[in-house]
Amino acid sequence: MFKDKIVSLYSRALDIIVTIMILVMLLILIATVFGVFIDLGSAFNSIRSGIPAHNLSHGLVDSWARDLVIDVLSVFVLIELFRTFSDYFEYHRIRLRVLSEVGIAFILREILIDLYNNNIEWKIILTLTALLGVLIFARISAVKFNPAENTTSKKS
Repeated sequence: MFKDKIVSLYSRALDIIVTIMILVMLLILIATVFGVFIDLGSAFNSIRSGIPAHNLSHGLVDSWARDLVIDVLSVFVLIELFRTFSDYFEYHRIRLRVLSEVGIAFILREILIDLYNNNIEWKIILTLTALLGVLIFARISAVKFNPAENTTSKKS
């Protein structure tokens, strides 16, 4: 009886913490999307203020386009993290499929940012690619060997 109360209290506390985290993640996601639009607005203002034509292809892209690319890729990672917290709130467990999708999005973000900045070594590319392959394999395995589908097929 005492053990049941402790487990119930723990479960409620965990639900409250996850709910707060979901709200925080939602606010961060909204702020990040808002930041993308602010960066886009400042980019248009730079163009409107008269950038020399010879600088347009190099200086402009180097200054604000890099920030826009990083911000957009960060939004995708935040969306995946938000899904992870939402799934945990709904199922009370972290599903391997969703967690591997977060890892895939994060690694792709890092690879694309470093490739865009032209400052990535071949060893890092190989390492991140191997990690990406492992995460993709984990995602495929999680979809193929879904425990929810296995339990329903055994009952039939």
